[in-house]
Amino acid sequence: MNSLTWLLIAALVLLHCLDLLADILNLRAIDPKLPRAFADIYDEEEYAKMQRYEAADTRLGALKTTFKLALLLTFWLLGGFQMLDGWVRDTVTGPIPRGLLYIGTLYLASTLISLPFAIYDTFFLEERFGFNKTSPLTFAVDQLNGLALAVALGAALISLLLWLLGYFGPDAWLWAWLVIAVVMGGVMYVAPALILPLFNKFTPLEDGELKDAVLAYAKREHFPLQGLFVMDGSRRSSRANAFFTGFGRTRKIVLFDTLIEKHTVPELVAVLAHEIGHFKLHHIQRHMIFAVLNLGLFLFLASRALYSPTMFTAFGVHEPSIYGGLALFTVLFSPLSQLISVGLSYLSRRHEYQADAFAARTTGEPGALASALKKLTRSNLTNLAPHPLQVALHHSHPPVLARIEALQARTAPQP
Repeated sequence: MNSLTWLLIAALVLLHCLDLLADILNLRAIDPKLPRAFADIYDEEEYAKMQRYEAADTRLGALKTTFKLALLLTFWLLGGFQMLDGWVRDTVTGPIPRGLLYIGTLYLASTLISLPFAIYDTFFLEERFGFNKTSPLTFAVDQLNGLALAVALGAALISLLLWLLGYFGPDAWLWAWLVIAVVMGGVMYVAPALILPLFNKFTPLEDGELKDAVLAYAKREHFPLQGLFVMDGSRRSSRANAFFTGFGRTRKIVLFDTLIEKHTVPELVAVLAHEIGHFKLHHIQRHMIFAVLNLGLFLFLASRALYSPTMFTAFGVHEPSIYGGLALFTVLFSPLSQLISVGLSYLSRRHEYQADAFAARTTGEPGALASALKKLTRSNLTNLAPHPLQVALHHSHPPVLARIEALQARTAPQP
């Protein structure tokens, strides 16, 4: 252990305390009086239910992050990273097999620690508030599919990364950056066809008023629709959503079946116009660029830290290794990663406002999008006006009240 140990621990603890402070302020900021803008969609009982859900969900999240941080620090200070390294060296030979076993063990441990929280969240918290539609079998299959996918993709990427770092040395980060960026793009391309169907069923939107309205809008906006699909979201949850996925020939717009069930055609067109707005305004491309740049920063800094005895000493590891350095640097990088995520979330919130404005302008019905947002908020029990610190730290979307106010300003008569 050295001064870097205590500096990093202090950073992790302080950031966690900041998160807890944001949670406390967020719960205290909930106004017990129903906002006037939601008087037509909420009743007092539903609004009180939202407040109870927000409190319960916040407490569970705080307990989970506190528990995981406490386990990490205990494992670290008791020499866990060194003991794991010793066990790996005694069990297998070669840098790549050792790296896969070392990193894989840490990943599996993290997954198992999170599993009880996921079970409680799904079958107790979500069940209590009427969201859960997931059967134990579906939950188990989802967990196993997710784990198998992570192992398959993760093992290949980690093996390649370890080989590049071992072969090219400190300059390997550039090659690794290029290769992993290409792999990320490839995964995004094949995900709609090969990965997403592992978890949900996607069926083409049937002919009718909604499909005609969407196709007419897409044609008017010169947006080539490669696929318009309905996802069986109701199989797992009563929550409603829509999203844009893939690119090129695999580009899809996906509507949850729960969304279609609860919204009018103009509202659904407005929601899809919002998603199309993200594409037309190049938001998706910008997020991809920032993700690739963030990856490059991580790999560049990691390639320097891998050869620093100071970092290994900080984690109590006696014998440096590339695989151990990658795992340890992930912890070292986490405070900076959290700060970067704050900036990216700010950018994402700006993009949401811009996509809202695009949808309002191109459909000519800002009221339809405002109505859809209200219904989504009610069905998902979303906090209407979270505390600004909570928004700054964690929210990729602006508060719904702020979004509705912006949309209403577009319909207000101009002086």
